[in-house]
Amino acid sequence: MPDKQILHMLSPLKHVSPFDANIALDAGYDIVVPYGSVTLEEITGLVQDAIFSRPPKRGRCTGIFFAGKDALLALDMMQRAQAAMVPPFKVSLFADPAGSFTTAAAMVAHVERLLRRERGRELRGLRIAVFGATGVVGFASGVIAALEGAQVTLVGHDGVARVGRAAGEIARRFSATVEAADGSDHARIGTVLRSADVAFCAGRAGVRILDAELLRGAPHLLAVADVNAVPPLGVEGLDVMADGAKLDGGSLGIGALAIGPTKSATEAGLFRRMIEAEKPVALDFRDAFALARDLVR
Repeated sequence: MPDKQILHMLSPLKHVSPFDANIALDAGYDIVVPYGSVTLEEITGLVQDAIFSRPPKRGRCTGIFFAGKDALLALDMMQRAQAAMVPPFKVSLFADPAGSFTTAAAMVAHVERLLRRERGRELRGLRIAVFGATGVVGFASGVIAALEGAQVTLVGHDGVARVGRAAGEIARRFSATVEAADGSDHARIGTVLRSADVAFCAGRAGVRILDAELLRGAPHLLAVADVNAVPPLGVEGLDVMADGAKLDGGSLGIGALAIGPTKSATEAGLFRRMIEAEKPVALDFRDAFALARDLVR
């Protein structure tokens, strides 16, 4: 009888997301065990309980998923889990808090494909403004783009302080340089947008970030992507199904439901990679972007 594929899902929040549990089970896990209100200090004990309960050769059949709504905490939890391994006792790890890493990966991959196809441009050297940058998707998309050589600006809806701290964390953790900008009112957003080639909109659901006036006032804007599917949408005039539709001002738009299927396929694909791996693996936003790129080509 084949070994059962067991996935332990750890979240610092009260509940693990049913979305992630469904994706994991549909991807092929036999058993998904959720854990809520998990602290960073508890990771070592939980991981060692998991690794020592099965012989080393069955470690590849055990996975640990890091959830929640804090990208840096999820990465810290995964790092703590890696440190808790006692070779040859090891298991697979995957961080995707609030689906942010796979959502960000899908958004960046769709923009990259669109710009290659329609503008003959690559991510490297592009000026990218990230709205909703203190959220998990915005933060992750900024990191991915910066590591690909883009000139990234994190735009703060409540001023520059929080995005400035996020920029500092990106520099410290990933050796990538990003800028921080104040987007606390319409005029300041316009100033940022006028010098941008691309805008990532990853704000809260139901919040309009870019209106038609702002789009018309951005002469260099090539593409806009929005992950909000709840009206009012993040970008005025951008249909949720759009995949390269022309917007006011001439930029090309990608909507949330064009990005969504790639996001789900990326998360499912990484779960399958854990299941199929001959040796335990550790997956984060970098692996998500590599797979999303392959999926959209």
